[in-house]
Amino acid sequence: MSSLLVISSKVQPKFIVPLLNTSPGRFLLQKHVQQWPLKLGLLSHVCLKVTHLPGNGDVLRGKKAVKEKGTWSRDKQPRLRSVFAAGTAHRTSENLRKKAGEKVLDEPVRSEKAARAGIPGRPLTAAEWTNLKRDATHPLQFEVQMMRRMLTAGSDVNIAKSLLAYVAVETGTLTYELLLKYLTLCVHGGHYSEVLDLYGIMKNRFKSLDPGAFSLFIKGFSNTDRWKEALGFLESLSKLITPTASNYGDVIAAALRNGDSATGWALYNKLLEKGLSPNQGTWQALFESGVSQHGHEDRFEGILYYMRDNQLYPVESLARSIKAWFESLSETKWTGHWSTVAPSGVCRSCGTALESIELSEEEYRLLKEQVMQDIMEGDDVFIKTTPKELKNFQKFLESVPAFDVVLDGLNVAKTMGRGRPSEILLTVVSELEKQGLNMLILGRSHMQRYSRNWDRQDMSLVRQMACCFFTDNISEDDPFLLYATLHSGNHCRFVSRDLMRDHKACLPDSAMRRLFFKWQRGHQLVIQGVNPGRSVRFQPIQSYDTIVQTDGMSWHIPYDPEGQERCSYEIPTAWLCLKRVS
Repeated sequence: MSSLLVISSKVQPKFIVPLLNTSPGRFLLQKHVQQWPLKLGLLSHVCLKVTHLPGNGDVLRGKKAVKEKGTWSRDKQPRLRSVFAAGTAHRTSENLRKKAGEKVLDEPVRSEKAARAGIPGRPLTAAEWTNLKRDATHPLQFEVQMMRRMLTAGSDVNIAKSLLAYVAVETGTLTYELLLKYLTLCVHGGHYSEVLDLYGIMKNRFKSLDPGAFSLFIKGFSNTDRWKEALGFLESLSKLITPTASNYGDVIAAALRNGDSATGWALYNKLLEKGLSPNQGTWQALFESGVSQHGHEDRFEGILYYMRDNQLYPVESLARSIKAWFESLSETKWTGHWSTVAPSGVCRSCGTALESIELSEEEYRLLKEQVMQDIMEGDDVFIKTTPKELKNFQKFLESVPAFDVVLDGLNVAKTMGRGRPSEILLTVVSELEKQGLNMLILGRSHMQRYSRNWDRQDMSLVRQMACCFFTDNISEDDPFLLYATLHSGNHCRFVSRDLMRDHKACLPDSAMRRLFFKWQRGHQLVIQGVNPGRSVRFQPIQSYDTIVQTDGMSWHIPYDPEGQERCSYEIPTAWLCLKRVS
């Protein structure tokens, strides 16, 4: 039996158009038709209303929105916070815990107490260590376990030294493992004179050192006047493994502190050549050295372009060093201010309009091709769907006009913890319909079986306002959602609370994942709240791109304020504005 396009208006049977030949119950497409004459075969008269694309940054709020079709009003709208704004996830988690009546435990204090349990509070004599070992649960591993616990607790180095003295007296030797843990304790505690002494002991005792020991000696020696020896450790480490960005960063910082900027920049370039991503401490050391050693401005701008290309954000301490470097330049005059950006995308400090969140035609084409290939045509998509279902969906999209909004029906219906899902879905669809938007609702087949959750009248009204495609109950909704949105064009938005992290991870490289995230932030509508049967509030879609950027006369750098928690899928809301004044 063929799936049919069902018209809610009373029309003659000849105007009912067969859509796809699929198995019974695969999907049902319905759309409200206004009372104008239908022309046989013109599907666009059934599935499309002439609309105007909603602009970025607009917020909808139920019945208070302007009723004019094709517009998304922000008149008299409250300022809502985007799900992608830094700190949103943390605040949401805390609010949920408070509502549940949970107490926020002081986890660091608990962990510190647990780590210090059983650790002496002062250096012990050999006899005291003997008694403590006798009472231990696992006496054979007592020394190593005790040193490990001291390391975790950050114990006094003198207590650890008394343990080493005890072991040396008892056994006549010190194992590599025990010395390595003591070395770690010394480095983390900043006891660099101990590190120097320990190197002499380990160098004479053991034929070779492992990468972990070299890394610790690099860090330890870099903080002493013997920092140049860290260059040798770095070379030795590179013969075993590729040194980390932190290994390079330790030596770079040491070189810069000691006035050897040539060595520091040479190591920085080598770090980049190896494909390593510099850490923020390295960048801060470079900018701080640039304040007193002027010249080579292009190198510092190269750091900012690296942040831009890799969508990296400096922490506040690094941002302050960047600001200080710009304001120290003598040939050009710059002034810096801490700022935020208005919803319109304009810097509140200097009035510069920031880059748009919208993708260029080329960016959109590349993203669309990659998503279709990696998300829809990859092996993973068929784990929870079938090639036949996917093919039917693709044929369906080719048979209908492009959509303005695609909704994850089940996700939207489950937005609220209370209320009838079908009523919530109807409320959201009604709000979007007021804007004159052409909608596609992706749902599951069980949503067609009328029940207490899926009221017959609610679902009937939903079908009159939007096209619907229902997949099997076992199918994964998100790939269909992404496919339909990208297929409809760069103007199309999608509605879902899902942050699509798994699908972003399917993309082959970091550049494409960053492009996907940019597209997502500019196209995803997230519901802030629903009053069933009355109103809907959507979080704003940001109109500007949160990325390091310049127009030649200014730099705008988003940064993470000190103490603010930010998840990987969130973006900063604080900005450093640098303006050239001469």
